[in-house]
Amino acid sequence: MSELINNREYRQEGLKQVIRDLHAGKSVEEVKDKFADIIAGVSPKEISEMEVALVKEGLPIEEIQHLCNVHAEVFKGTLEDIHHPDQIPGHPVHTFKRENEALNKLIDDEINKALEDFKVNDSKENLNILIEKINLLLDIDKHYSRKENLIFPYLESYDITAPPKVMWGKDDEIREQIKEVKRSLIDYQGDKDQVVEKIQAATYEVKEMIFKEESILFPMALETLTEDEWINIYMESDEIGYTLVGPEKSWELKRVNLQKKEEKQGLTEGGYVKFETGILSTKELNLILNNLPGDFTFVDKDNIVKYFSNSKDRIFARTKAVIGRAVENCHPPASVNVVDQIINDFKSGKKDKESFWLTRGDLFVLIQYFAIRDDDGEFVGVLEHSQDVAPIRALTGEKRLVEEA
Repeated sequence: MSELINNREYRQEGLKQVIRDLHAGKSVEEVKDKFADIIAGVSPKEISEMEVALVKEGLPIEEIQHLCNVHAEVFKGTLEDIHHPDQIPGHPVHTFKRENEALNKLIDDEINKALEDFKVNDSKENLNILIEKINLLLDIDKHYSRKENLIFPYLESYDITAPPKVMWGKDDEIREQIKEVKRSLIDYQGDKDQVVEKIQAATYEVKEMIFKEESILFPMALETLTEDEWINIYMESDEIGYTLVGPEKSWELKRVNLQKKEEKQGLTEGGYVKFETGILSTKELNLILNNLPGDFTFVDKDNIVKYFSNSKDRIFARTKAVIGRAVENCHPPASVNVVDQIINDFKSGKKDKESFWLTRGDLFVLIQYFAIRDDDGEFVGVLEHSQDVAPIRALTGEKRLVEEA
C-alpha cells in the first residue's frame, strides 16, 4: 500500500477526489478520515498541481475559490508541519511575513478590543475608534497588490496558473468585505449585531488568507522562483508599497547593484527610433511617454503585455513583471470576461474603442481602450489609457492667459 501512496499519479488522483467530495457536500472530517493516508505529508506544490488538473478537467476557478477555506482546513494539519527555512531580512517573503504578523497583531490587539468596546457601548467615540482600525486594515490592499502583480506573474511563467487565480479571487472578496465593513460603520444605523458579524467575518477571512499564503503560496514560490526573479520582485516592491510595516532592512545582494546598472544603461542607450514624422532618441521617447497625462499600456495581437508607461502619478499599479504576461492573467477573475469581450470585439472589427469611468477616492478615472490597426486594417493590439479627468470636468469659462509662476 505504501508504494501506491508514494506514487505521484495515485496521490494526485486522491487529492483531486478530496476536493470533489468536498464540492459534493461531504464534511471536512469525513474527507480527512477517508483520505488520511493521501493527505498526510501533502506539499504545497502537490496542491498546486491538483488545482491545475481540476481546472483543466472543467471545474471552474470560481468553484475552487468558493470552497477555498474548506480546502485549507482539510490540509491544514499537514501543511503546518512542513519546515520552511527562515528568510533573510529584506527578502520579499520575509517582508510579506512581517506584514502578516502586523495584520494579526492589528486584528488581535486592536480591532478585536475596539469591537468588544463597541459591543458594550456603540457610542460615537467607540464607533470612530473602530472606523480608525478598519482604515488601517484597508492597507492590506498593498500586500495583496504586490502578491498579485509581482509573485503571480512568475508563477504563471512556470505554468502554475490555477492557485494564483483562485487566490486573487479570494483577495478581491476580502477587499470588498473590508470596504463593506467601513461603509456599514460610516452609515451606522444602530444595527450593531449585523456590523459585528461583518467585522468578524472579514477578519476571519484575512487570517485564513495569511494561513494560505504562508503554508501554500510562499513555500511554493520559494521552491519555484530563481534568485534573480526574487531580486526583480524586491526591486519593484517599493513602487506598490507595504502594509502596516516595511522591510526590516535592505536585502543586500551584489546582483542588485549590477541589475540597477544594467537597467540604467537600457534606459539611456539604444540609438534612435525613426517615425513617419520625425526621429527621437530612446531617451526622449521614454521621457515623452512617461510625461504624457495618464497611464498607457499596450497589449499585442497575441494578448501579451508589451509595454506600459511609467508616469509619476500612476492610477493603477504596474510592475515590470507584467511584461510578457498574458493580459487575462493581469486582471482579477471577476473582470476577465470583460477584458476578453473587449479584445474579441476589437479583433473581429465590431468595435474600435471602448470606455469606462469610475470613482477612486477623489479621482474620477476615465479608462479608454483603443484597437490599434496597421495601414491594411490588420489588428496589431490594444492600447489602454487611464487618466484622472476630475480636473478637466471641473473646468468652467475660459482661460487665455499664462499663470504667474
